[in-house]
Amino acid sequence: MSAPEVDTYIAGFPPEVAARLQRIREIILGRVPGAEEKMRYGIAAVMLGGRYALHYAGWKKHIGLYPVPTLSAGLEARVAPYRSEKDSVAFLHRDPLPFDLVDEIAAEVSALRGS
Repeated sequence: MSAPEVDTYIAGFPPEVAARLQRIREIILGRVPGAEEKMRYGIAAVMLGGRYALHYAGWKKHIGLYPVPTLSAGLEARVAPYRSEKDSVAFLHRDPLPFDLVDEIAAEVSALRGS
């Protein structure tokens, strides 16, 4: 089920960024069964059992995922080039968005959060 405030948030971006955010949203929701969407800290959040699973946000130069904990070794090695902080991942708008990697991150974070 779509959250109207998240729809509004995504619609506020230029079309190409909005399309990328929408695809990330779909991927995360597909990997976090029973998730609830909401706005939290001014960015989109996917909640699980009243607790956060992942936040995602559009910025001037990138899309960020938060918090992304240290992942399994193989996945962490693939995520490492996108790490911008200890628990943040940034995908620059100038680069193709690695949707398969977003899917794997969402799946592992969901598993870690106990879904």
